[in-house]
Amino acid sequence: MQNPQTVQVSSEIGRLRRLLVHSPDVGIGKVVPSKMHNWLYDDIVDLHKMRLEYNEYIQVLLWLLDPEKIEGKKINAAFFKPSKPTYFNSDKVIELEHLLLKVLKKSEEVKNQLVTHVCAAEKCSFAVIQKLMKLPLEKLARVLISGVIPDEDLFVFPPIPNFIFTRDIAITINNHLLLTKPAEKAREREAILTKYMAFHTLFGEENGDFSDKVIELQEDKSFWIDDPDQKATVEGGDVMMVSPDHLLIGCSVRTSAEGINKVIKQLFDRDVVSKVSVIKIPAKRDYMHIDTVFTQVKRNMWVVFGKFLENTNNGSEIDIVKTLLSSKKKKTDTIKITQFIRKRTAKGYKTKVDTSLSSLKDLLVQVSVEDFGCKKEEVDIVLCAGGKTPYDEREQWTDACNLLALREGVVIGYDRNKKTEEEFAKRGFQVIHALDFIELMNTGKSVDEVLYKDTLIVFSSSELSRARGGSHCMSMPLWREEVEI
Repeated sequence: MQNPQTVQVSSEIGRLRRLLVHSPDVGIGKVVPSKMHNWLYDDIVDLHKMRLEYNEYIQVLLWLLDPEKIEGKKINAAFFKPSKPTYFNSDKVIELEHLLLKVLKKSEEVKNQLVTHVCAAEKCSFAVIQKLMKLPLEKLARVLISGVIPDEDLFVFPPIPNFIFTRDIAITINNHLLLTKPAEKAREREAILTKYMAFHTLFGEENGDFSDKVIELQEDKSFWIDDPDQKATVEGGDVMMVSPDHLLIGCSVRTSAEGINKVIKQLFDRDVVSKVSVIKIPAKRDYMHIDTVFTQVKRNMWVVFGKFLENTNNGSEIDIVKTLLSSKKKKTDTIKITQFIRKRTAKGYKTKVDTSLSSLKDLLVQVSVEDFGCKKEEVDIVLCAGGKTPYDEREQWTDACNLLALREGVVIGYDRNKKTEEEFAKRGFQVIHALDFIELMNTGKSVDEVLYKDTLIVFSSSELSRARGGSHCMSMPLWREEVEI
């Protein structure tokens, strides 16, 4: 096994070894209805219940990635809090608050830079800066994330409730780390904190100089740009590393064409990948990122929102009304695929553009066949809720397509998408609730005894699902094992 500080991801399905997570913090409990849309929430949530649900997720991750940290331990609220002596403290399931604390402890200079950077972005008064500089480091880490000084119940910053969606802050692409650029002002502090974590802790001191492995998207002349479509924005939910040479990027309401342009240029210039497939989806809140529309389960299996699977009517009756009105519509519910392929030539490299794929299904089949060596007839598309109306739209909204692969054929997601569960069961998957999985592990069974076949693990989600992100969103893999092809 590689060094635990390894940063290497070349697929969506290789066995997960190391990832970033963030437990719901007190800032989420301060979100009020009048501000929830500004802070990118669709509802206010019950923080206590949300934490209980999230703790199920963390326990599953620990049993699979770092069992020594949970086996025989007393599981209570303090087990999940970095400020407590009984915190699980894993270097494989890494809590962002714990990582931020390591940054702050690195040196007084780094701490001062970070606090000043955050305060400048949040337009703080000098008095607030001085107050933060005097806080104990454990408390300062919590304040920088939640915005709240707990003892005083005082807000010094707005909350960043989307920080639980660690997928969006950065993406591991082979042995490089792409720092993303959020589309919304409400997520700017997330990007600042992530930058310091990336440059000061993620790669580990023993790995030497890693600055050339971190990719930042610079906007040298962004201050001249008024058109939001010309701004370079990229969020991690729109980026999937599907195979060692192939990256998928969604062009969405959160990821701009200019952002994608900068990512592709950086990756091709650095020779990190040779193929990038861009998937343009409707710019709607319903489909915020491509991982709300599909995720990979096995090399030959994907779970997909059926509405976007095909862009044709497959020989059925033409929808005359839709056809007649299509010229008047500025936005459509179709997907467009454009592939950029870096080819070596006698004079160096050139980029080929391929627009031959007509649907999302074509792309997913291509990945399974060309990247993983599957036969076309073996590729299985699991339709969200079986593609049945109205259940498919309901379950897509509650993240039935947003699954995290813990290893090939073992995925984890929310427990409220019953129709989608049925589709997995039809394919021979066992569906097991996280609480039952945890109970079995506590009896002394091994992971392989419990996960003896393809498995969908589901965990409680009545509050988590209201935040509009699933298990894929709540994970930022740093290390996956290679998939044998």
